[in-house]
Amino acid sequence: MKRIKKIAIAAAFGLAAFASLALISCNEKSGGKNGTLAGSENEPGWKLNKDKKITFDWYINFSWFARHWGDSKVSKYITGKTGVDVNFIVPAGNEAEKLNTMIAGDALPDLITLGWYEGQVPMMIDSGLVYALDELAEDYDPYFFKIANPDKLGWYRQEDGHVYGYPNASYTPADYEKYAGKLTSNETFLVRKDIYEALGKPDMTTPEGFLAALRKAKQKFPTANGLPLIPFGTAEFTDVGNSQLQGVLQHFLALNPEKDGKFEDAALGLTENPEYIRWLKALRQAHEEGLIPTDIFVDKRSQIEEKAAQGRYFCMLYMNWDMQAPQNALYARDPNSIYVAVDGPKNSRGDEPKLAGGSIAGWTVTLISKKCKDKARAIQFLTYLISDEGQMDTNFGIPNETYTMVNGIPTLTPEVKALDSSDKNKQENEIGVLYTYWMLMDTAWHAQWGVEYAPSLEQPQLWTRPYVCSYAVYDGLTLPVGSDEDLIYQEIQRKWGKVLSNLIRASSEKEFDTILADYNKFKADKGLAKVQKIQTELMNKNKAKLAK
Repeated sequence: MKRIKKIAIAAAFGLAAFASLALISCNEKSGGKNGTLAGSENEPGWKLNKDKKITFDWYINFSWFARHWGDSKVSKYITGKTGVDVNFIVPAGNEAEKLNTMIAGDALPDLITLGWYEGQVPMMIDSGLVYALDELAEDYDPYFFKIANPDKLGWYRQEDGHVYGYPNASYTPADYEKYAGKLTSNETFLVRKDIYEALGKPDMTTPEGFLAALRKAKQKFPTANGLPLIPFGTAEFTDVGNSQLQGVLQHFLALNPEKDGKFEDAALGLTENPEYIRWLKALRQAHEEGLIPTDIFVDKRSQIEEKAAQGRYFCMLYMNWDMQAPQNALYARDPNSIYVAVDGPKNSRGDEPKLAGGSIAGWTVTLISKKCKDKARAIQFLTYLISDEGQMDTNFGIPNETYTMVNGIPTLTPEVKALDSSDKNKQENEIGVLYTYWMLMDTAWHAQWGVEYAPSLEQPQLWTRPYVCSYAVYDGLTLPVGSDEDLIYQEIQRKWGKVLSNLIRASSEKEFDTILADYNKFKADKGLAKVQKIQTELMNKNKAKLAK
């Protein structure tokens, strides 16, 4: 209960009566429809309401998410345990358009999960469209404070003192100390193992070696599984650029996000860095020689995964964990045809990469909308999902059915493990373990058990361990929504989304230089310095926050 209510009751009935009344109030308080009961500091609210069925509409701001609640054993198990059913809502096309439309129409669903970096997060908070999780927990589920990580709450606490979203895949400074040497990165330079070995394992850390390897691969292996070989692939291009050719390439080149004490955004600042330009010019040369097909600029994630599953790429700058389904398919056909991580692009000094591990900001945040049909059940369900019990259920599934305890360690059954390795899509649709429902997954929590990777997935993950770094101080540098700096940033980003592909498709190095010079002038004229100033201030606030 809120402090003011406690004071009022104590004054009216005396201190002795207050303790019993507070207990009654906490246990009987209705927090939503159907007489939802509030939890207490010692008992989570979801256990009090598990016999009352409810369905939440949960918006997932990723068009590629294709899972449904109620199809898999795990989702049915969780619904049976908590009484909560879920209807996932996923945008069919452009995520920003879908979410902006719902915001503008004041039509947000019960729960919303989106990247912490999306501008709609502060927009929803500032517009009063989402609840403060700490206030909901105080009123309806104080058990939340026993479960929620205080460092994560501190990171996401707003200037008004409240917390509106809870992250997934978040790693605190304490996690980096506790699991030193065990953490991995998803940032990898992948090669198809059999082709790479047939070429004599060429050094691809320099632009010259990279281009030579692509030429040899195309010459010696013009087709893969009867289809044209694609010498180089990467993530999809969007209207604001390409994640792999910006931040990830920056990390492979070990380029510091700070320069002279100022934050340097990968898209907005690196275009004047000679190390970065050196590699963009290598990609331009590759495209000119037909080593990068035009498809790369239009393929979406599903198409990239399909081509990867066919083994059509020779090498890729790609997030290795997004390759699970393709890797399993390749391994099933021929274990030697999977993709493995090798040394990728390096700077001219040959420095080792500095790959991003999990950050305290995590990947996504989940918020509860003020349109939520039962705010009490929502915070209680969130408490369940982030708890040890919720993590066991969403990761390992059903005791003695999908996993058993082996020497105190939860271990998937051989049947489930085999299905996940041979057909991950089928596993997620029918079984639903291993964070099929990743919205509130705690991957740092999972590290305590040790991670056992399938043979098809192990090498790229383990390869990254020596190079993992925390970039937490550069997270959350979101500009105030609607501010001049935010509008400038968005305009420069949209410009960069066109410029990046134009640079790679430039017919000559001279044309490349002209396009780049025009872009650098554009961003300076638009007010890049103003954007950098605010981002640097936010970065310094992060440093102070982490220092605590």
